[in-house]
Amino acid sequence: MPTLSERASKELLAHYGVPVPDERLARDPAGAAEAAAAIGYPVVVKLCGAAIAHKTERGLVRLGLHDEAAVRAAAAELLAAARPDDGEVELLVAPMVRGSRELIAGLVRDPQFGPCVMLGVGGVLAEALGDVAFRLVPLTDADADALVEDLATQRLLGPFRGEPPVDRDALRSVLGGLSRLARERPDVVSVDVNPLIVAGGRPVAVDALVELAGPAAGAADAARPASAAVTRPLRDDAFRALFEPRGVIVAGASTHPGKFGFVALHNILAAGYPGRVAATNLEGSPVLGVDTVPAVDDVPDGPWDLVFVCTPAAANADLLRACAKKGVRAAFVTSAGYGEAGEQGRAAERELVALADELGMLLAGPNGQGVVSTPASLCAQIVAPYPPAGRIGIASQSGNFVSSFQNWAVQTGVGVSRAVSAGNAAAVGIADYLEWYASDDATAVGLAYVEGVADGRALFERLAAVTRRKPVVLVKGGTTPGGQRAAASHTGSLASDDRVFDGMCRQAGITRAVTVEEAFEAAATFATQPLPRGPRTAVLTTAGGWGVVTADAIVRTGSLVLAPLPDDLRAAIDAKLPPRWSRNNPIDLAGGETRDTIPEVMELVASHPDVDAIVYLGLGIQSNQARLMRDGPFYPDHGLERIVAYHERQDARFAAAAAEISDATGKPILTATELAVASPQNPGPATVRATGRLCYASANRAVTALAHLWRYARFRARHDG
Repeated sequence: MPTLSERASKELLAHYGVPVPDERLARDPAGAAEAAAAIGYPVVVKLCGAAIAHKTERGLVRLGLHDEAAVRAAAAELLAAARPDDGEVELLVAPMVRGSRELIAGLVRDPQFGPCVMLGVGGVLAEALGDVAFRLVPLTDADADALVEDLATQRLLGPFRGEPPVDRDALRSVLGGLSRLARERPDVVSVDVNPLIVAGGRPVAVDALVELAGPAAGAADAARPASAAVTRPLRDDAFRALFEPRGVIVAGASTHPGKFGFVALHNILAAGYPGRVAATNLEGSPVLGVDTVPAVDDVPDGPWDLVFVCTPAAANADLLRACAKKGVRAAFVTSAGYGEAGEQGRAAERELVALADELGMLLAGPNGQGVVSTPASLCAQIVAPYPPAGRIGIASQSGNFVSSFQNWAVQTGVGVSRAVSAGNAAAVGIADYLEWYASDDATAVGLAYVEGVADGRALFERLAAVTRRKPVVLVKGGTTPGGQRAAASHTGSLASDDRVFDGMCRQAGITRAVTVEEAFEAAATFATQPLPRGPRTAVLTTAGGWGVVTADAIVRTGSLVLAPLPDDLRAAIDAKLPPRWSRNNPIDLAGGETRDTIPEVMELVASHPDVDAIVYLGLGIQSNQARLMRDGPFYPDHGLERIVAYHERQDARFAAAAAEISDATGKPILTATELAVASPQNPGPATVRATGRLCYASANRAVTALAHLWRYARFRARHDG
């Protein structure tokens, strides 16, 4: 791709408000010496031209030149180093900008998400360190601030080696200028500002490279679609037909217990669905006590809102037409043989989507696993389990992950409102489901698994609108198709698919989880805990070691703060505990608790205005000993029956108190103990489940979930306030 010379690149950047040094061009050593005298020593001399991309790697830069002789000598050496393929070259003379910190900023056009602005740690180590972050264009001031905060090396941005902190307003202006450039100049493929030296606290672009594309490429990017992939708007009543049907028809019911048509009907009936149920079977054989009919035309009059399709792909077009005549408004299609089966299958899939549009029918799938809706007692899926009722709305491109999330709901007791396997997502995709969950009173948080992204920009815009209403937790498998990055640009080489996707998530307020387990726990936390008002976290523990590792985990998040213990709170706790307690945060009770100490201290801490959240550790220890006593040879004699009951009663009280105090103060209190999985029937974690909250299997996992909670709370505050 063609590039602008460094001089021309900087002129373009300066037009958009990016600070550049006062530089002069020269053709020969004498002209370079004259330019240096005008600028003032020391100076830098570079060989530059439109065909020269990376001068440092070729040794085409001379730094710290203090007199005329040095400038003339450097200029002669640089001109002698020019190669025929460099084309026309010239000497660029600039003041020697000094600073201990080097950043990199830039612009790249991602094939999925369009133009993106990048910021990172720069200089020659930019690609080696890889401490960079991205945001999609256009950037708001809040986006720019968040982009700066994403850098892992935040200490570089504060006071550093006697230099003042980085001027955040000036850095925001640089990022905003790159954003405007991206929008106004679609012919610019990438911008590479490296290094962006921080001099006296202010960023200065001492080197820059701009890559250009032909007009056709720029126009194509400017015309990137920003709309949903569905062919028509999806109304609320269509989703109601899917998730809260008045009647369900199982098409292709089977008497064989291993067939989808049997399992689906079984699960609908076993979950206690209260609406009408009908089933078709070519033989007309009864299945699980349901009298089947050979065809949908033979089904009695409705109301029928949902058809669950277990018939072969070849039969489905006629089936949907017959269902539409019965008033069916939603179809969940489990049938395979569509888009996943080659071009012929893709053609059949397109025809099925067009038919559903014509019939005014919501089409879920095909090649999907099923749909669950606990408010409707609906379990229309071809696998187990049926989860407990709750506030998590699941949408997944993988049916297996729907099952995984539901299994964790069963294990933890934190339940599900809706769940759907999108299958091939031919007509209704993940964003469609999440948008509907945002308006669904039964759902508090959307939980999604995605793989391929057909239109990244549309996904961003739609989910950004969702997260301003409700949290969205997302886990992603694979990466988007990368395309060819701009070869000459550091920015392009640093713009991995995952980094751009991660920046999109942060910008849209999406909570991105690294693992499926983390995704469920984040969603469970959003569903059951209040949002914190700030990052200040207290650790309440009955054992010192747990408190120490939890404090470390809090610091490592980079967003939560281990709250300093205020003097008045320390004095109040002094009145409840013997002198050996830690007298600091973590608040280690050091075995000094009596019958009511833990609830009383927890309430003191949660009620204090300088504490925003609590991580509570040590629940279940007493009941764990009680279990050993109960299972031993001496129970119930020797007073064991009384002490066992006391221990179990206490842990249940502590768990209940955590939920009650959280509700009363409006602050999150997260309880963590390995007994949640090691001994789930322990009265401590069992009572946590009974309160409807998640008992975390480790303090680290609780801290990770709390960090997600705080990042989303901060996102909402920035965009709502």
